[in-house]
Amino acid sequence: MNDQSAVRDAVLSKVPAVTLGFWIIKILATTLGETGGDTVTMTWLGETTDHAVPNGYLIGTGIFLTTLVVLVIAQMLAKKFHPFLFWLTIIASTTAGTTMADFADRSLGIGYTGGSAILLACVLASLLLWYLVEGTVSVDTVNKPRVEVFYWLTITFSQTLGTALGDWMADTSGLGYLGAAGVFVAGLAVTALLYYTTNVSRVALFWTAFVLTRPLGATVGDFFDKPLAHGGLNVSRPIATAIIASVMILCILVFPQRAGSHPTTSAA
Repeated sequence: MNDQSAVRDAVLSKVPAVTLGFWIIKILATTLGETGGDTVTMTWLGETTDHAVPNGYLIGTGIFLTTLVVLVIAQMLAKKFHPFLFWLTIIASTTAGTTMADFADRSLGIGYTGGSAILLACVLASLLLWYLVEGTVSVDTVNKPRVEVFYWLTITFSQTLGTALGDWMADTSGLGYLGAAGVFVAGLAVTALLYYTTNVSRVALFWTAFVLTRPLGATVGDFFDKPLAHGGLNVSRPIATAIIASVMILCILVFPQRAGSHPTTSAA
């Protein structure tokens, strides 16, 4: 079959093609999720102040989970890939992940270590179930409702894991925000090296990178808005959120946005 036939028979995904621009925007989205989630729960609901609204983390989780469900439904009803709808859903998943992880770690007292372990198990279980049902966990196959459910469920678990893991690495391990960010950057560098120099599964490398970008964004976001005494820059959370959101919107407009694709059985 010639190249034109293969292109014609390719099935377009409802998520973007994985390019350098994708990863840049993904890191910005995860950083935005951290500062945005903290803005609502810590700044507006006062969870880290002496005048906290009762159950602030739970309220924040309810707000962002509701938003996430609405956007996932809109994403599933869409007939094709829409860049701003997709990235809004990613932002909703990462803000929900931030507040859910904080609720589990701080309100329920599970702690960063326990929360990270539980959420890692959830990510792996979601991927395993997805693989058992569909035979693949490739994001290029996200083009029907059942696969989209697995995709967004896995993403939400990974975003929540990233917050807990980032906090664990920065606080419990004692590395601080920049030290923790350096660890995750190194992990991403190793993943990229494996991609370009080995035949390790591209799907496995994608999900590895996807998970690692979340704690990287979490630690960078915390570095921006945490007090100087805690190793941060003490930038106002709402201001940091507005700046990161502006840069992210600019990147979406500048970087080419196209749907991913995979060949159909006949094309293959």
